[in-house]
Amino acid sequence: MLEMRPDCERCGVDLPADEPGAFICSFECTFCAGCAEALDDHCPNCGGELMDRPARVGKALERNPASTVRIFKGGK
Repeated sequence: MLEMRPDCERCGVDLPADEPGAFICSFECTFCAGCAEALDDHCPNCGGELMDRPARVGKALERNPASTVRIFKGGK
């Protein structure tokens, strides 16, 4: 199950689990749309492809809450 990390690793912007706009690699490194575009849709950590993260809504989000651990690393 996806962790649904709450922020962009690069710029720190909030990425709610129930909204679109987050991009992840296969290791769940998480970036906002702007940072994913700036990174040419490639993860700077592993080199993997960044893909749209699916949203988790309603009862699914209630039963399986998103992570609250922030992984802001900063970067360019």
